[in-house]
Amino acid sequence: MNTGLMMPLVIMLVAGVCIATQAPINAQLGRFSGDTMSAAMLSFAVGLVVLVILVSLRGAMPTLSALKAAPWWVWIGGALGAFYVWGATFSVQKIGVVATISALILGQLVGGAIIDAAGAFDVPVKSIDLRRVAAVAFVGIGVFLSVT
Repeated sequence: MNTGLMMPLVIMLVAGVCIATQAPINAQLGRFSGDTMSAAMLSFAVGLVVLVILVSLRGAMPTLSALKAAPWWVWIGGALGAFYVWGATFSVQKIGVVATISALILGQLVGGAIIDAAGAFDVPVKSIDLRRVAAVAFVGIGVFLSVT
């Protein structure tokens, strides 16, 4: 394996553990706050504080002129993330962590394959071939097995 791939793979493996851990923690926050959407909001608020501190410490605060130059669609990422956090917070108590994360990964793979094939959002075009279809299908089987 290309050694340049190791760091991003390790980062994403750790991020995956974080996502799996975040869902049940936020579900408990929902229990204490009385509402899964409130829990998602509180989770985002904590994340905002952490990111403001980290970005400030790095001295990497973006300029207003740079932000004004961005296309309109770059601003929907936060809304998409909010839906994910709420969806995981809601779902984990109903279907469990493995099924929640399996369905999340399946959705990510389907969405990712479409984005790759279209070259959307300025990513390099990668065609959908039989190997990629098989990878998505195997995860789909995993989702089915995790909820039955």
